[in-house]
Amino acid sequence: MPCHAINLLLFTSQRKPAVLKGIDLGTCTTTWTVDYLSRTAGSKEVKIHVSTVPQMDFLRKNFVYRTLPFDVFVRRAAEVKHNEYFISEDEKYYLRSLGEDPRKDIADIRKQFPSLAEDIQIPEYFEKEQFFSSVFRISSAGLQLWTHYDIMDNFLIQITGKKRVILYNPRDAPYLYLAGTKSKVLNVDNPDLEKYPLFMKARRYECSLEAGDVLFIPALWFHNVISEEFGVGVNVFWKHLPSECYDKTDTYGNKDPTAASRAVQEKAYSTNYE
Repeated sequence: MPCHAINLLLFTSQRKPAVLKGIDLGTCTTTWTVDYLSRTAGSKEVKIHVSTVPQMDFLRKNFVYRTLPFDVFVRRAAEVKHNEYFISEDEKYYLRSLGEDPRKDIADIRKQFPSLAEDIQIPEYFEKEQFFSSVFRISSAGLQLWTHYDIMDNFLIQITGKKRVILYNPRDAPYLYLAGTKSKVLNVDNPDLEKYPLFMKARRYECSLEAGDVLFIPALWFHNVISEEFGVGVNVFWKHLPSECYDKTDTYGNKDPTAASRAVQEKAYSTNYE
């Protein structure tokens, strides 16, 4: 996988992931310490995921949602053991920022965390009208997110900490045991091949992200993200297809394009009434 900054037109046309290094991201890579984040973003309440296990499962919901003041949350997320906790002293935390009304509004760090947004310079590799969302993410060390795909191109900007990312080509979808956009296989490093025998056929791509790295993830590429350290990142999503191709009610960027959804519905209709 390429590990140097190259022209976006080249790797978007190839539809392959790429790690970009040496991009000017602003002051965030040096200033976003736990103390700075707590002081700057303050006590605004945020909705977070809390899990007692490192591998989060969105399908079976092995986590709970809780609300904390942001400054309290970020300090807890940076801890290994907690004096104050919801479930257990070694529980893990994950923030995926949301719009003011998640049913109607997209996540945009400039709106939800304006004081922090001033510190980050988002790579301008797409036209402004293509912008969809900028998602602020904070993870405890050791937390692993489920394998899934998004329907838009995106940058995973690693601002602090380290992440390991495993990716799978959309062509390998038949081997990933999908439920919607998500894979049922949680432990991609040591999968249960008795339960998921076809998973071994999926070709695995892997990269490590250091602070300041940017990973380009093309639309529909599956990805599984492991936070090797407490870390802060921002995902920037943009529409690489014409706007009419997307579901207008989709505020998360994970609903299949309208043409694909319509084709599935038509297939289901024809199957039921043949």
